[in-house]
Amino acid sequence: MRKILIVDDDQKTRTLLKTYLEKNQYEVGLAHNGETFTAEFNRYADELSLVILDVMLPDTDGFALCKMVRRRSNVPIIMLTASSDETDRVVGLELGADDYISKPYSPRELLARIKAIHRRTGMDNVAAPRFYRFVGYTLDTVERTVTGPSGEHVPLTGLDFQLLKYFVEHAGDILDRNVLCEETRGRDAGPMDRFLDVQISRLRLRLNDAGRQPLLIKTVRGAGYVFSADVTVSNV
Repeated sequence: MRKILIVDDDQKTRTLLKTYLEKNQYEVGLAHNGETFTAEFNRYADELSLVILDVMLPDTDGFALCKMVRRRSNVPIIMLTASSDETDRVVGLELGADDYISKPYSPRELLARIKAIHRRTGMDNVAAPRFYRFVGYTLDTVERTVTGPSGEHVPLTGLDFQLLKYFVEHAGDILDRNVLCEETRGRDAGPMDRFLDVQISRLRLRLNDAGRQPLLIKTVRGAGYVFSADVTVSNV
């Protein structure tokens, strides 16, 4: 389960978070006040992996929603506040919140907190497949190896393996440069940063996909890259 429900009364913030988290393969539901959040929570409570509550809302506050959620569910909760007062943080944690972020914050920081909570709760490891297969290649996530169509070992650096793993996990999705840089190096791509281009060129070469028109890792002009091969997954 990677479904997150967010309540925030600022439309720009909601849209930004939804776009960013969906790029990172989370399903995102949105609410603009306590009433809509409660309705969405009642509808999807059993499917949620995390909820994000803004403290200040037009018809209630995040503390009341936190209490409501905790009466019904153990789903992890992250609270957002514009206040620098430590009291808000303490109250939220005492009511059962798992983490707290003060505004302003970056979507990347929020994503890191989400991933940390999911790691602690084991949600990121549920039913994760071991093998990814595409056009004769097999990627083994346990041994961290890649073998070619004839069973030959494909030599990859650790960063190359991480990049390929992310591509096959998101085959068919257009992935922008910042997302790919975050997954491999933990930071956004700078305006003059060519490291990702070099890394992708090297990966294409290792996969015999280095022609003028690559068939596996395609460039989408102005948008990023897409892994276009059909990928099958299994644990055997």
